[in-house]
Amino acid sequence: MIDLFSMPRMRPLVHGLCLSLVLGSLTPAWAQLRSKDAPTVNPRIPVVGNLSTELKIEGMQITSDYIVAVVNQELITHTDVEKRISRIQETAPAGTRLPPPDELRQQVLDALIDEKVQVSQARTLGMAVSDAEVDTAIENIAAQNQLTLAELRQRMQGDGLDFGRYRTSLREQILLQRLRDREVNGRIQITDADIDAFIASDPAAKNEVQLNLAHILVAVPEKATQKQVAALLAKAQDLHEKAARGVNFTQLVKDNSDDPGTRDQGGGVGMRPVNRLPDIFFKAVDGVKVGGLAPIVRSNAGFHIVKVLEREDSAQATYTQQRARHILLRTTPQTSTQDQLARMADIRKQIVGGQASFAQMARQYSEDGSGARGGDLGWASPGQFVPEFEKVLLTLQPGQISEPMVSRYGVHLIQLIERREVQLSDEQKREAARAVLRERRFEGTYEEWARELRAAAWIEMRDEP
Repeated sequence: MIDLFSMPRMRPLVHGLCLSLVLGSLTPAWAQLRSKDAPTVNPRIPVVGNLSTELKIEGMQITSDYIVAVVNQELITHTDVEKRISRIQETAPAGTRLPPPDELRQQVLDALIDEKVQVSQARTLGMAVSDAEVDTAIENIAAQNQLTLAELRQRMQGDGLDFGRYRTSLREQILLQRLRDREVNGRIQITDADIDAFIASDPAAKNEVQLNLAHILVAVPEKATQKQVAALLAKAQDLHEKAARGVNFTQLVKDNSDDPGTRDQGGGVGMRPVNRLPDIFFKAVDGVKVGGLAPIVRSNAGFHIVKVLEREDSAQATYTQQRARHILLRTTPQTSTQDQLARMADIRKQIVGGQASFAQMARQYSEDGSGARGGDLGWASPGQFVPEFEKVLLTLQPGQISEPMVSRYGVHLIQLIERREVQLSDEQKREAARAVLRERRFEGTYEEWARELRAAAWIEMRDEP
């Protein structure tokens, strides 16, 4: 079932992914389909789409192949289209409404055409991704999935995936990321006047910074009949009435919610910035007091009973800072990620075993400027570290040492020293507003840029043989 509270913005399929092993922080393929009635989630801080290290192996046997389009001398084949369609269908959560087959195929083809246009533009601008960069990306993906390169190749071979084709696809995705970051972000201009207007009038800035909600989802199947929808609405109304009478909400969630992502937590999604909540939920709870229920909400997934657990207004807003230290071992063509992981595991063993302190080992081994300070990184705010580093750091308790982990910079060993809550300054509020505005404008700016590139491209469509 779709987790609407963490679902990425539903963007057009032009943000299509490679037919590869990488998923996760890139927008999932199913979520890239345009949906007119889908709720949108506006992340408070825009995140540059980085290659994920979450592994997904999938193969698809194609008995024949042919060219369906030529884009500035870049080829799109029938196999490319069918594999992308297959991946979207396989990764779509239950309840997701996909377009009809013909429409889906056309959206996939349009997405692939846009990708080829953009790859061609990147090459025209002289942008390139070296073999070493692709090797490092693949090596990191394998390492974070606890596989050697040989094991990765073996799994790919067993699932009918061609390693050379995978490398090509991965190279293109890295290239596309760089091009979009450079060209699209460069077009987005946020003025001080824009920020002033946002802070003065936008509900996201004016009313409250964060909300903690809990919900019960009564799922509605994609092809539900009117009779089924009516029955499910009646169920949602009954649950809403019980919750309003004071029946334990957590128990109602556990007994009835169709959202596995929040069911075991009593439906709670945690304190989140309002711009990371679907608009339909934010609007539904407007004016609802803490402990109160919103009217029943209908989304693509079904009917929701939403309860307000906590509110935090801008005057009280704080954020969590973390102080950590780390040891970094960089990878090189001569020293693989696997070699450095083994070396870091030995360093960790010595620290945990009391043979040396973390600071001593950082001074001796860390290939980072912080090594001289015993690896101390000082106080850091959310978003200051790369996502893969911060994800691990957030799982640690003060004093705890992580297992060796891989980032784009190499292999790390992390120790959380302490955490603290800090009041948001006016400047930080303005930077948060700037981030929200940039995120809101990204999609429109991206689509305008993509249309311009496509209009100037040479595209030849081929008929099926």
